[in-house]
Amino acid sequence: MLLFSLPQTEMMVSTTEQVALNVTPRLDSSVFLDSEFRYVAFPVVYSIIFILGITANLYVLFVLRRLRESKSMGEICIYMINLTIGDLLFVTFLPFWIDYFRRDGNWIFQDVMCRLSGSLFFINTYSSVLFLCAISVSRYWAVTRPLDVATSDHRTRGIILSVFIWLFTLATAILFLIQPGTHTDDNNVTRCFEGYQNTPVSTKVHVFAFHLTIVIGFFLVFFVVVVCNFLIARTLLSKGPPRAEMQSATVTSRKSQRTVSFSSRKRRGVKQRALQMLFSVVGVFVVCFLPHHACQCFWTLAVLHIEEGFGHVDWSQKTRQALNDAHQITWLLMSLNCILDPVVYFFATQKFKGFIMAHIKKIARGGSCSTTLTSEGSMHSQRHQSEH
Repeated sequence: MLLFSLPQTEMMVSTTEQVALNVTPRLDSSVFLDSEFRYVAFPVVYSIIFILGITANLYVLFVLRRLRESKSMGEICIYMINLTIGDLLFVTFLPFWIDYFRRDGNWIFQDVMCRLSGSLFFINTYSSVLFLCAISVSRYWAVTRPLDVATSDHRTRGIILSVFIWLFTLATAILFLIQPGTHTDDNNVTRCFEGYQNTPVSTKVHVFAFHLTIVIGFFLVFFVVVVCNFLIARTLLSKGPPRAEMQSATVTSRKSQRTVSFSSRKRRGVKQRALQMLFSVVGVFVVCFLPHHACQCFWTLAVLHIEEGFGHVDWSQKTRQALNDAHQITWLLMSLNCILDPVVYFFATQKFKGFIMAHIKKIARGGSCSTTLTSEGSMHSQRHQSEH
């Protein structure tokens, strides 16, 4: 029954009872590790993420709505909408976690809210991973096979893939939703997806196997992202101004020279935007997701403390504590993805960036943004196939 509960305990499963300060050097598998600093760090960081996440993602939805009205909605914009919805669902439930940590890990709400809050964290994390991977693959096809992309129904592909990603993550999360999320310990403290250290060894082994599967799956997706973006970068950096154009520019008229110069600048601009998007996507993976999954299996073993058989490790209390402290930090880093995703959007398409820049300029002049955004959408929709 607890097999599907612990994956969500990634959020804060490293809690001990209040007697943690009296832990003796002898390892006790019935006592959970705790990192006291999280009761200060998590409420502060989550409060900042809540404010910035709500503001940034609501603004993203506003811009994407204008893109849709101007018929500039491409495949990547479809992925961006789905990413934004997932981020908003996550930050909406952050106040519950802020209160939980402010009370030193005591859940005062109903069990259903615990299950929803934990499930949304899981859904947001892995839907974000998959949608960022989809963006990378989409840009790879756009750069390496532009003719195929131009003749394909990329919007339909984006919709179908988005539905698949949501169904996959929701199907995984439904297993968590049907399991009880809260339990009360001997000190009358109600934990939310924490304190599963007293489960049978067989259950602990299955839990570790589940975490191991999640980690392997993440690194497979990360491998696809790295390969796609590496191939994108190699393709872009290997493309230079056509030699024939440069030679003809020296013998043609000034008007022709200006045309060639403008074309070269345009290519450089497209290349620069693509490279910026590349670095932003890989950057989100490296900053938010990679540290967490790099230590996830080791942390799981430290927390479960399997005493024999598969998954048994003979680590000291100091090592287990260090792994738990590191895990708390990586969990905070992973929570940052909901405010870093808009940075990816900014570099993903010229349309999105152009809308934002036009909005900022309009606000600086004290005018309404609607007219500017609509006009910008009309101009960028003419380049729809190359900037989807």
